Amino acid sequence: CYAFCGDNASVSGDCTPLPQQKDTPGHDTMHPMLNIAINAARAAGNLIVRYFDRVDRLTITKKGFNEFVTEVDKQAEQIIVDTLLRSYPHHGILGEEGGHRKGENDFLWIIDPLDGTTNYIHGFPQFSVSIALSYRDRLEQAVVYDPLREELFTATRGEGAKLNNRRIRVSRCNSLDDALLGTGFPCRNLEHIDAYLSIFKTFTTTSAGIRRPGSAALDLASVAAGRFDGFWEFGLAVWDMAAGALLVQEAGGIVSGLDGRDDYLKSGNIIAGNPKIHAVMMHSLQPYGRFL
Repeated sequence: CYAFCGDNASVSGDCTPLPQQKDTPGHDTMHPMLNIAINAARAAGNLIVRYFDRVDRLTITKKGFNEFVTEVDKQAEQIIVDTLLRSYPHHGILGEEGGHRKGENDFLWIIDPLDGTTNYIHGFPQFSVSIALSYRDRLEQAVVYDPLREELFTATRGEGAKLNNRRIRVSRCNSLDDALLGTGFPCRNLEHIDAYLSIFKTFTTTSAGIRRPGSAALDLASVAAGRFDGFWEFGLAVWDMAAGALLVQEAGGIVSGLDGRDDYLKSGNIIAGNPKIHAVMMHSLQPYGRFL
């Protein structure tokens, strides 16, 4: 179990300020870490794109219900890990394919080398590379890379979010009936599928529309860029959310669990959006909290 402190400005409590000293994520040391993460994401993205037109030749393994993995997932993660550890050999790694590798300090890289594998193996062009860096359980850096569109989303705590080096902000939409929402259907656990379908019906009848692209990291990046006004999904893993969550927060949005708390990285249940849409969505979802 991996615990993470809250990231929203209103949260206080156990999250202590970061010390500004050597080998801590202050402004003098963190940007090189972001640059290394960008290099890792681009290198993995190059591999992913190279095999996209040859998916029929890949070995596809089913690792669980509705969960697939290819050698591209594994090779992409290895590229990322090798790139990160070459510069930061004492950092920890938490990857979807390789599991947890404890480091010698408080830095932890959280990696999803190919978010949207099911899309990828079907030739559906919606997938991404997701890399986040936490320090003492607080998210500090984020990279989400769409290698097909060559869109690079990045964020540094306290310094905003960017798309291809241009600053991005969440949307200004203030009414749910004007809002375009993103979501993802449960894939790992269908225990609460009826509650989820009820939620889907609620938002279908009260919003301007819902999209289900199939890559949570990219969906959250779309919230950060103002393309989606809000997003919700349940049953996610920490590597599905970590980078995207920091992007949303640094773009001026709010990210939380169903009850408004910041435990989403542990619960796997997440609501994200601009402040007004997030509040409306959270109110609509609260009756379902006991089911999820």
